[in-house]
Amino acid sequence: MQENPKTSLLDRLGRFAVRNRWYVVGAWVLAIGIGVPVALLTARGTVSTLEIPGAESQDAVDVLSQAYPERSGDYGDIVIASDAGLAVGANRAAVENLVAEVSSLPGVAAVASPYAEVGGLISPDGTVAIARVQFVDSADSVDGKLIDAVEGAMAELRSTDVQVEFGGPVAAAQEQEGPSESTLLALVAALVVLYILFRAIVPTVLPIGTAIVGLIGGFGAVMALTSAVELSRFAPTIAAMLGIGVGIDYALFIVARHRQNLGRGMSVYDSVGSAMGTAGNAVLFAGAVVITALLGLLLMGIPFVGWIGVASAIMVGLAVLVALTLLPALLGIVGTAAGAKRTEAPVEDEHDASGWLHLGYTIMRRPYLYFILTSILLLVLAIPVLDIRLGAADAGSNPESSTTRRAYDLTAEAFGEGMNGPLQVVVEDVSETTLSRLPEAISQDPGVASVGMPMVNRDGDVAVFAVTPRTDPQSAETTDLVHRLRNEVVPAVVEDSPATVYIAGSTARHIDIADRIADRLPIFFAIVIGVSFILLTAVFRSVVIAGKAALMNILSIGAAYGVVVAVFQWGWGLGLTGATGTGPIESFLPMMLFAVLFGLSMDYEVFLVSRIREEYLETGDNARAVARGLAATASVITAAASVMIVVFLSFVMNDQRVVKEFGLGLAVAVFVDASIVRLLLVPATMELMGHWNWWMPRWLDRLLPEIAA
Repeated sequence: MQENPKTSLLDRLGRFAVRNRWYVVGAWVLAIGIGVPVALLTARGTVSTLEIPGAESQDAVDVLSQAYPERSGDYGDIVIASDAGLAVGANRAAVENLVAEVSSLPGVAAVASPYAEVGGLISPDGTVAIARVQFVDSADSVDGKLIDAVEGAMAELRSTDVQVEFGGPVAAAQEQEGPSESTLLALVAALVVLYILFRAIVPTVLPIGTAIVGLIGGFGAVMALTSAVELSRFAPTIAAMLGIGVGIDYALFIVARHRQNLGRGMSVYDSVGSAMGTAGNAVLFAGAVVITALLGLLLMGIPFVGWIGVASAIMVGLAVLVALTLLPALLGIVGTAAGAKRTEAPVEDEHDASGWLHLGYTIMRRPYLYFILTSILLLVLAIPVLDIRLGAADAGSNPESSTTRRAYDLTAEAFGEGMNGPLQVVVEDVSETTLSRLPEAISQDPGVASVGMPMVNRDGDVAVFAVTPRTDPQSAETTDLVHRLRNEVVPAVVEDSPATVYIAGSTARHIDIADRIADRLPIFFAIVIGVSFILLTAVFRSVVIAGKAALMNILSIGAAYGVVVAVFQWGWGLGLTGATGTGPIESFLPMMLFAVLFGLSMDYEVFLVSRIREEYLETGDNARAVARGLAATASVITAAASVMIVVFLSFVMNDQRVVKEFGLGLAVAVFVDASIVRLLLVPATMELMGHWNWWMPRWLDRLLPEIAA
């Protein structure tokens, strides 16, 4: 088996993997078998704290950790309810015993008794009480054994007529749903779609198997990352979602091309090399764009978002590596079992009789009609984006089976929704005048339900007190209240004072994150679009193709944003997702979706347009090139998109609201991109542009390097 020295690097890599297939498989077995356990041993686990350097809420935490450490941690609410009443009798004694027991636990700074004369929280009818537990550490740092001890004390209080639930930031940090069920459902759904496509076991199992290998390796690498950085608890699930989707998708392109080659009579050795040199190139290019876009999140100055991007990039990188090394080795092992009968493999002449070719020529005859109709459809789907509101869903969006949701509902009904997200006002360099005027001024705001008693540290220079809004933490009214307090109320009180006032707490922190992301989204969009434009221009030697791709990607992503807003913010079809209430869109979701989808869409763009360009260079007939390019690629694009869609939709079944949003957004975007955009809008646009499709300024052609895909 002699290699042609003129073959591409990936062609030679594929042939190398076939020749040394057992060594390649053995290397992967060793890497996974040793590397993953070691990675898990070094992992520290994910966290829930969302730090945002330079934000007012973060500055408040830093001040408290130095001057008032016992008040710098997060809180948890023990919510107790009984129709028989809690104010008198045996129930009161049991509650007071609970407060005393939890107060004595190491790691608990204080517990506010519901019966305290100042700061006590018991409903007017005496049936619901809250014991607010102030922890020494932040929510993600609270030891699990301490939570178990608190839960144990709560268990003693539970009886037939007493309901005890645990809410607040610390409780929320303990409810970290893993990706296991959603991941399994995604794999089963993908297995069904692939079998329908191939009607054979071996080519169906190979993409699933390699995706699982990449998922296991990627998960180990992601967890190892937690030993060095604070990784958000959402990161493993989001990374797993991407790893499964792209892992199956990338393998599918290579396996499909390999089956075509075998059907044309190629040997397994030559077929794998050819598939790697063609489909493998597209996989490498698409993966590089996805990874670049995800790593671009590091430039946004929001650490937890940046590290989610890094974790996702690691998972995508492993998927690419598996597809380019392990998959060709496995194809060499299974031999011709991965192929189809020669008569079943698509050949060029078959495109002339395909329904896709008929669709292509139909579009060529009426390009204006298809261009106008598809553009209108995409713009209509994107309309809800104009009303998008970034933020963070509170515990009221959690599953009704969770203790945090039950605690939230009890608190909201008995004390008002604002009690679930109190603000924390921190005053540095405080004076008696400021401390007497500021709480009064804040209490006069119409959005404030109550103001707590200020507490001053031992040195007398830092004070802290709680402010309870009238509205729930995720509402627009609460966001307006925070901005109003910061921009109007507080400055009017402390303008002539040396005091520095911070509006903080978990609710304010989520508002700060949303504001920071909204400010930096345009910068991030410009970076991703710019890099993608340059890469596509270098690949196709056309600024028109690159510009068209960028614009259409924006349209498809806008449509996905619109559907997510309509479902999760407006509530259209919300029940179908399993979510229980409307709310803002998770603040980092648009940035993450944009990074991922802009990269994923490149896969289909490169696959389709490279074939059209090949036909155009051969015939010079633009309409024929577009129609035949569509016919040659549409079935594979549709199959690959179908796998991605079912994988992403399966994650809508996850309990975490943000994962539901991400799964639906990805599924809609892939559907729109692979059907409306690639199969209708791109052919119509390329027919309208004619020979201008391939226009490239000479100076730019000399400047940009040649990139094969």
